[in-house]
Amino acid sequence: MALCVCPLPRRAERTFPSRPLASSARRVGAGVVLIATLILATFVPCAGRAAGTDLPAPSRAFVATNCLDCHTGEDADGGLDLTALGTDLRDEALFARWVRIFDRVNDGEMPPADYGVLDAEEIRPFVEHTGDWLRQAQRLEHAGKGRVQGRRLTNHQLERTLQDLLSIDIPLASQMPEEPRHAGFEHLADYQSISHFHLEDHLGVVDTALDEAFRRVVAGDESWKRHYTAKDIARKNPKKRNRDPEMRNGKAVVWNSGLIFYGRISSTRAGESGWYRVTLKASAVKKPKGHGVWCSVRSGPCVAAAPLLSWVGSFEARDEPQQWTFETWMSKGDMLEIRPADRTLKRARFRSGQVGVGEGEPQDVPGVAMHEMTIQRIHRGGSAEDVVQSLFGQLPMKVDRKSGKKSGKIRFAGDAGDPKTRQALVRQLAFFAQWAFRRPVRKQHLEPYVSLLESKLDEGQDPIDALRASYRAVLCSPRFLYFIEPVGKLDDWAIASRLSYFLGNSMPDRELFALARKGKLRDPNVLHAQVERLLQTRRGKDFVRDFAGQWLDLVDIDATEPDRKLYRNFDIIVQHAMLSETRAYLQYLLDQDESVDQLIDSKYTFLNSRLARYYGIDGIRGDAVRRVELPADSHRGGLLAQGAILKVTANGNDTSPVLRGVWVSERLLGKPIPPPPAGIPAVEPDIRGATTIRELLEKHKSDPSCAGCHVNIDPPGYALENFDAAGRWRNRYIQVKRGRPRPAAKVDASYTLPDGRPFNGFNEFRRLIARDEKTVAKNVAEKLLVYATGAPISFADRPVIDRIVDETAGRNDGFRSLLHAVVASPTFLTK
Repeated sequence: MALCVCPLPRRAERTFPSRPLASSARRVGAGVVLIATLILATFVPCAGRAAGTDLPAPSRAFVATNCLDCHTGEDADGGLDLTALGTDLRDEALFARWVRIFDRVNDGEMPPADYGVLDAEEIRPFVEHTGDWLRQAQRLEHAGKGRVQGRRLTNHQLERTLQDLLSIDIPLASQMPEEPRHAGFEHLADYQSISHFHLEDHLGVVDTALDEAFRRVVAGDESWKRHYTAKDIARKNPKKRNRDPEMRNGKAVVWNSGLIFYGRISSTRAGESGWYRVTLKASAVKKPKGHGVWCSVRSGPCVAAAPLLSWVGSFEARDEPQQWTFETWMSKGDMLEIRPADRTLKRARFRSGQVGVGEGEPQDVPGVAMHEMTIQRIHRGGSAEDVVQSLFGQLPMKVDRKSGKKSGKIRFAGDAGDPKTRQALVRQLAFFAQWAFRRPVRKQHLEPYVSLLESKLDEGQDPIDALRASYRAVLCSPRFLYFIEPVGKLDDWAIASRLSYFLGNSMPDRELFALARKGKLRDPNVLHAQVERLLQTRRGKDFVRDFAGQWLDLVDIDATEPDRKLYRNFDIIVQHAMLSETRAYLQYLLDQDESVDQLIDSKYTFLNSRLARYYGIDGIRGDAVRRVELPADSHRGGLLAQGAILKVTANGNDTSPVLRGVWVSERLLGKPIPPPPAGIPAVEPDIRGATTIRELLEKHKSDPSCAGCHVNIDPPGYALENFDAAGRWRNRYIQVKRGRPRPAAKVDASYTLPDGRPFNGFNEFRRLIARDEKTVAKNVAEKLLVYATGAPISFADRPVIDRIVDETAGRNDGFRSLLHAVVASPTFLTK
């Protein structure tokens, strides 16, 4: 909005109120009042300007009185020149700036304390009128084009949708380019991208899925099962030094060692890619005092050319043999690797990178003895008959199977030239398309695929091949790849999809389809019942894992590897136990509808014996993760004290109060932190230990442009300093001297909250934060709504969030209650 020379209202001719100022340069005089009066014209509407585009008069008056003396001209504080700031809220960047101004005034951050504290009555007119102005502008925009823009299936959603549509189980997401993430979430419409490269990869995924479905029809229900004795598990040639288990006293033994791929079992090499169920019976050898031998189970080629291994699971071997069952995907040529993986155990040393029979035993190291094992091929997507129904329905067809091999053939049993046959093929195509598009298909939308089918038939192509080509086209349609949501209130089909992808990241099932067809999904009672039902389905049981993976950045758990010199007790078993702790904790809160303030502070957590030992908690036995009541003086309990959270908020070698402070503010307290100003260098920890991170940050935030954000960043950042980069408690920092870690300065985790309340350490901090239940509940509601709808929380959404929290306050702000309230909200049910 350009500077306007319209006449000024008389109300602008007033002096600034007398307040103590930071310096004489800020003193209010007649000259400043005159300048402020003149530049108020920036906010005065000109004749003919569209109604509703200008800052309301009460807000203009507030700005003139309280803001313009500091935010005027090229040298304006924080680079914010309000005299040059437009008011056309159709500009997204400009809208965001006005929201930022609103928030800082509403939160009491502006005007700054040295200007003088304003009372609530002075702030109220600005907050009310500016809030209405911003909400009205955004609601008008949403009414025209919707709150959520065009949104496509993510890689993860595409994989599950194809699996459920075709009744297959083959992994597909890894064939697609990595999804961009914003604020942790990978499916926000405004940040999704698509290119011809993406479409090419999409076509490849579709072909892979169809190949697998048609292969399953021909191959049938492959039944493969093999029982392995200890001799089958062990190496074939006892005299040859290699890395397979060795036979010792009738058992296949692997000693504890750092040797790569030691413990691989060559006899388990997969002949075909697929899902396998592994049942293992094992015991410990030379078990250490006080606990068993923790072992990892992984899979992969186990060769130097392909060093990465996939996680299958872990177990704690003890003196008495026990049995464990795991399910894992294995690509053709992969084998299992089973070995001790606890870094606290003594390790054997082997020369020349290979192991000879008996070399580990005299070194007096622990090991694992495998008694027997069974591996069975399974199909998690459905039976071969399920695949046939997904592809062909009631079409007349025969399958010539030749010992379950790919050389079999699917034959259409009808007459391809018969008009009734063509009608049956078109009906099947329409049936497939409605499931792929997740709603009934209109004739004009189906016509291109029918034309393709008929042209293939006219060319003399086999009906099965013609149908497959039509399916391929359907699965490349925008109606499959994108969510079809009408602007305004969602229809029942869009509600079914939004609910299904929210809770299961896949297409609606038959019950949701039936309810959508009857028009019942706007009934609050029906919605409530469907949420409860879907959470119990196979896909719904992964809701917590999927949601937490993005919200809490758990998908980044592998992004860093703690320095082995600094964190010697950390290992892959600990890392996966940390993930299990956080997932089990959240699942418990959801199942029991526990108050979300327990995300911050609680008297319990979920541990197995390995993680408990890592945390320094005694008396926990067994490899199953289960609820554990914590001692009164424990530092654990709540997400902030869980190893998975502490690891993903560190860089692997050290901690940063800035990184952790921003993470806690944004992910748990719902306080967005804007990017740092240009030209402000990042603060890196001094690994020599000569300067503490607190000393570095105090210098850093002395810059006025940094101080406004650090008031929210620093309290949680400092409070977490007692936890190191690998999630363990520390009282002192570690510095490296002559290549060895040494204790350094004492950790100081005390600070002051933005509202002035001091805290002396982590325990006091989390107790203070947990008291503000509404803040935590609002944040959880926001994150659930973002995850459910694929759009960030807008300014116009804020009243909806407040209503959700008010509705659930009577139910103790329970996690499950919040989820139900989100689904019932008008924002969830509207595009």
